[in-house]
Amino acid sequence: MGDIEERKRDHISLCLDLGDEAEFSEKTTWLEHVELIHNALPELNLDEISLEANLLGRRFKYPILIEGMTGGTREAYEINRSLAEAAERLNLPMEVGSQRAGIENPALVETYRVAREAAPHCFLIGNLSGVELASRGFHYAEKAVEMIEADALAIHLNALQEVIQPEGSTTFRGVLRAIREVCEKLGIPVVVKEVGFGISREVAEKLAGVGVKVIDVAGSGGTNWARIEGERVKGIDTVKARIAELYLNWGIPTAASVLEVSGISGLEVIASGGIRNGLQAAKVIALGADFIGIARPLLRPALMGPENVEKMVMRIVEELKAAMFLTGSRTIVELKKCKYILSGPLYEWALQRVWKTSRVRR
Repeated sequence: MGDIEERKRDHISLCLDLGDEAEFSEKTTWLEHVELIHNALPELNLDEISLEANLLGRRFKYPILIEGMTGGTREAYEINRSLAEAAERLNLPMEVGSQRAGIENPALVETYRVAREAAPHCFLIGNLSGVELASRGFHYAEKAVEMIEADALAIHLNALQEVIQPEGSTTFRGVLRAIREVCEKLGIPVVVKEVGFGISREVAEKLAGVGVKVIDVAGSGGTNWARIEGERVKGIDTVKARIAELYLNWGIPTAASVLEVSGISGLEVIASGGIRNGLQAAKVIALGADFIGIARPLLRPALMGPENVEKMVMRIVEELKAAMFLTGSRTIVELKKCKYILSGPLYEWALQRVWKTSRVRR
């Protein structure tokens, strides 16, 4: 069990120590290839703009999810408390980090449970890996929900991370069946997310077919878990270190993944993976996302207290509000209808992967 705690500590420290180097070196989110059309005559006042948005039947003040980051270590206790207090004050949904450590070691439950204690009214989302769910069974999902009184459960898919991680499990057969069982039996909505390499339309359609309500694309361009796990295996496993180096730019960029997944009937879409400012947030919403997810930009602020988390969130909110004003979008619904132009590789991706199979072309 100490191995899990050590891994969680490694992840926190590497995300902090590597800084921007923790992100993809060459591949970006491709949001630089999205141009929103400027509206010189918006016919609205800035203070009329509302950022309220719906997710899973609940209305939130802003379309921002605090993504799952950590848990299972003593260091994680304060991080989750800060994030939860900020989420409660700002009326934002929040997800905790992977809960396996807390399920297997009751002494670590408080590092997750603190989120519910600090935010009794917050829409909290639990978190388990698809691999663990498939191998351990439905009771793992029940324990994760019970631990934090979760309002929804996120199941993360992290195939590349598992390939590189020294403790990784690559037994992915049966994951879809396990997700189906959770959707049928759990009684709360299920979110499926990547961890930074994106989700394709084909995968999203399979997930929607078994009852998944939300896809969190977690595309490439943000925190790169191939790089982080590669740092952990240096000097330990030369084969895994080589694979990490070779696949540093693997994945579907966030903008492309949003285009792939949005429009599938019955699915809500969270865009995460390298969202660092409000203009990027506006772009992914225009591409079809319902919400945005933010993780690493909130990690260091969380170590300094909930006020710093709130400050970072509000910076993004004000930047998003400016983009809405400049496109004449009074609400998030109107922003989703905003006109845009695609260029470069994102345009080529859309031609070959999205518009080719869709009757609707933006």
